[in-house]
Parts: sequence; C-alpha cells; structure tokens
Amino acid sequence: MSVIPEIAALHDEMTSWRRDLHAHPELGFTETRTARFIAEMLTDMGMPIHRGLGRTGVVGTLTTGPGPAIALRAEMDALPIQETTRLSYKSIHAGCMHACGHDGHTATLLGAARYLTATRNFSGTVHFVFQPAEEGLAGARAMIDDGLFEKFPVEGVYSLHNNPLQRAGTFGSRVGPMMAASANFDIVVKGRGMHSARPENGVDAIVASAHLIGALQSIVSRNVSPHDTAVVSVTKIHAGTAYNIIPAEVLISGNVRTFRPEVSDTIQAALSRIAKGTAEQFGAAVSVEFRPGYPPLVNHAREVAIAAAAAADVVGEENVDRDCQPFMASEDFSYMLQARPGAYMVIGNGDGADAVEVHNPGYDYNDALLPIGASYFARLVEMNLPKVH
Repeated sequence: MSVIPEIAALHDEMTSWRRDLHAHPELGFTETRTARFIAEMLTDMGMPIHRGLGRTGVVGTLTTGPGPAIALRAEMDALPIQETTRLSYKSIHAGCMHACGHDGHTATLLGAARYLTATRNFSGTVHFVFQPAEEGLAGARAMIDDGLFEKFPVEGVYSLHNNPLQRAGTFGSRVGPMMAASANFDIVVKGRGMHSARPENGVDAIVASAHLIGALQSIVSRNVSPHDTAVVSVTKIHAGTAYNIIPAEVLISGNVRTFRPEVSDTIQAALSRIAKGTAEQFGAAVSVEFRPGYPPLVNHAREVAIAAAAAADVVGEENVDRDCQPFMASEDFSYMLQARPGAYMVIGNGDGADAVEVHNPGYDYNDALLPIGASYFARLVEMNLPKVH
C-alpha cells in the first residue's frame, strides 16, 4: 500500500476532525456547524471559498496554474437515527447520527485538500465540493440549481463512499449504472368500515390490502425482464384503531429500485393496474401515488479509468475492482453525473464479525480509511492534472 507519507502524517488530525463531526451530526439543509467547520479549515489553508450553494453547501477552489478543472465531492449530512454505540465521540444530538459515513467522507476530502494546498504538485484547478442533504433531500440537485457548474466549471466530477461488508481499504467502481434509481409509492385502499362481528355489512379494506400486498410481489417476476434488475418493497401498512372495528381505509406504502427509466415505467403501470384490479375484486376503491426519486447513478468510462488508476496507485491493482456489482441503493451524486462526466467509487469499510451496514444505529466509519481515501483523491488530482516540469 502506497499511502502518501505527508497524508499518513495527518492521520491523527484527520481522525480528530472526523470524530468531532461524528459527535455533532446535522440533518440535511441544517448543516450550519458542519459548513462552518469546513469553511474555517479551507480558509486556514489559504483557499478561497464560496458558501450557500444548495443552502448550506461549501465549495473551496485551489488553482495552481494552467490546466483543466475537476471537482471532488463529499457529503455533509447525517441521518434521523438514534445512535446505539458506546463511542466516546458518539452523537450528542438525540435522534441524529452519522450512520452513513459522511463524517468520514468530509474528513477525507479535507485531508486531501490540506495535502494538495501544501504540495501543489499539479497544474490546473480543483474544486472541493462539500454537499448538503444527500439523504433523500437531493442536495446535489440543489447545488446544481444554484449554479454549481456555472460558477465552478469542470471537466469531471468524482466522489468516494464507504462500503460496509467490503474488505477495508479495497476499492470498487464500474462503467455505466452503479446505483439504482428510487421511487416511492402510496396506495390507499378504501372500503366501508363496519363492526368486526358483522363483516358482511361492509367492504373489508384489510382483506383487499392483504391480497394486494401479495400480488405486488409478482410485479418484478412477471413484468420485468430477467435481464433487468428491480426491487419492489412494501415498507409501511397503516390501518385500524380498535380490535372490534374493521377500518374503512388502509394505507400501503413502499419503495421501488431500478436501473433504467423504462423499467420504472413498467413497474409504475403494473402497480397501478394490480392495485385497481385487486381492489375491484373485493368491491373496494383505490388511489395510487407514485413519486420518482433519485435517478440512476451512471458512471462514465473515461472517468472510471482515471479513478481506478488512482486507487490502484494507492492500494495496488489487485485491490481495485473495476467492474464491481451495482448497488440497489440510491445516491444523489447521480444528478452531478447527469450534468458532468465523472465517477463514483466505493472503498471498503471492513468486513469483520462486528461490521454493520450503513443506516444502522451501531454503525461507525473506519478511521483507518482516512489516509487511504485522502491519498486516493490526491493521486487522482496529481495523475489527472499533471504538472509540467
């Protein structure tokens, strides 16, 4: 492993940054302390900064000479989860924690910025983009709508995310779709409420809903080609107030993941058709709302090659998977990749017996990754924007 020595020397300092951020999590579009922390650090590095893109976003710019411009992105927001770890630096805010590693991503990019401002061993411009509200609120789109790439034009944009249950310090990426598109749905089944002792006098929305939930599981297996990947999950059922009342309405909510818009359209049509048909079978009415979320994250071939080469320079080619399995999770970095060419890379957070997934109340970012990830970003810049000697 070839962690850059100057970055290795920053390991303890980066760890302190990361743990400070972990102890002070903030939800999407409220990252005021985090943004101030980042802005002060970038200013101390002598870097001009811009604040307020996407409400709380921060962009720092480092130009060392003529050459192209690229952007490196990290997320700042936390999740509405009650932390269950016993860490000395656990969240001080009830019901809010860094359960996805954005504290680690921010500290990693700050470490790369510290090194690059000190060494300036490249020619061109790097924009360090610290983005708010990745967790479901589309902070990337908010920054773009506020003129991110007009104010800071770039030829490519890159991001790095940890991946729990993957061997620590290994990298993965792929050309094409890497993260799924998401969509949410709400189905309201409307019957006629009645006493539980006299169901014949009403229309039982719960029985209709039970049949509907089972029928929805046929969408992927019978409407989507086996060459495509899709998931339809029912995640919420709300109905009833008492043991002896059959309710008049049932709310069924869920989530859909796909990699192609055409597949999402197929699922939306099938979901509506099955819901209406099943409800009619039991004499109930139904309403369906389908809300598309993040688009699929689609990597670009040239930028994946650049990112993979930088990762291999740090951890060795044998530790870089250039055609990793795509993920059914979603990411709003997809909006940035729609606007500019770029690549999304994952780094293993560790696969030991104690490893837990992101969005878990017992999750913690692996601090051993900090100098590895920062070295990756630094080598990406130095290899992509070489200095002419």
